[in-house]
Amino acid sequence: MKITSLLENTASSEKVRNEHGLSLYIETGKHKILFDMGQTDLFYENALSLGIDLKNVDFAVLSHGHYDHGGGLKKFLEINKTAPVYINEFAFEPHYNGTEKYIGLDVSLKDSDRIVFTEDEFSISGNLKLFSCNRKDKKYNLGSFGLTCFENGEFFPDSFRHEQYLLIEESGKKLLISGCSHKGILDITDWFKPDVLIGGFHFSKLPLDDTLISYAKILGSHKTHFYTCHCTGVEQFNFMKEHMKKLSYLSCGDSILI
Repeated sequence: MKITSLLENTASSEKVRNEHGLSLYIETGKHKILFDMGQTDLFYENALSLGIDLKNVDFAVLSHGHYDHGGGLKKFLEINKTAPVYINEFAFEPHYNGTEKYIGLDVSLKDSDRIVFTEDEFSISGNLKLFSCNRKDKKYNLGSFGLTCFENGEFFPDSFRHEQYLLIEESGKKLLISGCSHKGILDITDWFKPDVLIGGFHFSKLPLDDTLISYAKILGSHKTHFYTCHCTGVEQFNFMKEHMKKLSYLSCGDSILI
C-alpha cells in the first residue's frame, strides 16, 4: 500500500502548498482511495503537482463533518464523475467551535446522489471497512476540545458521532486511517490495535507536560507504528517523539509504503 499526503498543515516539498486540513491519497492492491479533501481546492492542485489524477479515484471517504476535511467535497464531485463518497449519516449536522464559529460542511451537497451515508459499521469490500465506534466503551475521556453540535436550538459538547475510521487489511497488515481522532486516539488505538495508524491526534492545544508524556507512553506501549499529522501539532509531535519510538510525521507531499 502507498499513502501520499495531498494536504496537511505542513509541507515537505516546494511542489505543494499547505493549509490547515487533511487529504490523503491511498493506493491499495485493488483500489485508489481519497480520504478527506481539506478545506479548499488545494488538495486537487497539489495532486496535479504530484502527478496524481483524482479522476481515477475509485471511492472517497470523509472522516467527519468538519470544514477542514470536507471543504473540498464540491471540487471532488466536479472532477471525479463516478466515485461514491462515503460519509457518516450524522456528518451534515451543524458543527461549531464554541457557539460562534460554524465549522461544518456545505449542506447544499447533502442531496448529491454520489454520497453514500454510512452507519456505525459499513463494509466497502472484503478488506475495506468503515467504523464509527459509537457503541464502543471508552477507557479515556479527553473531552470535546470546545467543539460543539447544535440541536433543538441548543449547543451541546460534540460526541463526534459523525466521525468514522477506515480499516484496510492487506498482505497480513492492518492499516487504520483516522482524520482527527476526536473520539480519542488512546481509545481508538486500543479498539483496533492496528499495525499502522495514520491520522491526527488532536493534541495541538495540549501543553507539553507530564500528561502528554503519559499519552505518548500509552500509545508507545502498542505494537502500532503511528504516522501523525494535522491536528497533532508539530511541537506536540516533537515532544512526544522523545517518548515514542514508533512515531513519524506525514507532511504534505510525503509518501509512505506499507
